[in-house]
Amino acid sequence: MKTINCKGKLIDLSTPKVMGILNLTPDSFYDGGLYQNEKSILEKVEKMLVDGATFIDVGAYSSRPNAIHISEEEELKRLIPVVKLLIKIFPEILISVDTFRSKMAHESIENGACMINDISAGEMDKNMFKTIAQLQVPYILMHMKGTPQNMHKNPTYENIISELMFYFSEKIHQLRELGVNDLIIDVGFGFGKTIDHNYQLLQNLDYFKHLNIPILTGISRKSMLQKPLNITANEALNATTVANTIALLKGSSILRVHDVKEAVEAIKITSLLNQ
Repeated sequence: MKTINCKGKLIDLSTPKVMGILNLTPDSFYDGGLYQNEKSILEKVEKMLVDGATFIDVGAYSSRPNAIHISEEEELKRLIPVVKLLIKIFPEILISVDTFRSKMAHESIENGACMINDISAGEMDKNMFKTIAQLQVPYILMHMKGTPQNMHKNPTYENIISELMFYFSEKIHQLRELGVNDLIIDVGFGFGKTIDHNYQLLQNLDYFKHLNIPILTGISRKSMLQKPLNITANEALNATTVANTIALLKGSSILRVHDVKEAVEAIKITSLLNQ
């Protein structure tokens, strides 16, 4: 059974779960700038929880291509008051914090978050693994080639599947050596990958089940869906549902999405096939 421990609560991932996205950034690719005050934040989070989100992933640093790099102070200022607010209003909430900075990880867990989602898998802050080991919280490690500022510039791989398998195997070994128990991998759709790379990963997602670690898929409204269909992020809900359904059939345990209700429905329908 795939379980992770969030603040003493065991979450069973043998039935896939949904992680709703809360972007506190003014420049995110889809909903940047929408959630800048308490009212809009609380309304969005309440809707996601009612729609069936198990986790809420709160991010204050935009990681879209060409994103503006912000300071640690700015990220803290955006993030921590919102974590505190959500814990106060929704005491049972399970907050994942989307950050690559160990200080942010420490501060957010101290203030009630329960999981860290790191787009750099420790590459952008060498203290991150040690911090996660001290905090003993679930840790999502994502693969990204380069940084948000340069990852889209001609990424190349000899064999993307074997390279990512090797990458994750090494990281998992390092984290296990430090005593970290609850790990989740994310192949990082769109992070230093071409459209072709993204679809190779989606097609072979089940290969990563060999790592015996739950798989998170974050594909929601991304350009890998927009570009082949010549649509905008606003028009990409149907394509997102199709891609999420494929990810579920390939063994994904968590869907990280902007649209919770539709992801929950995809899980319910695909789960009927497994009976």
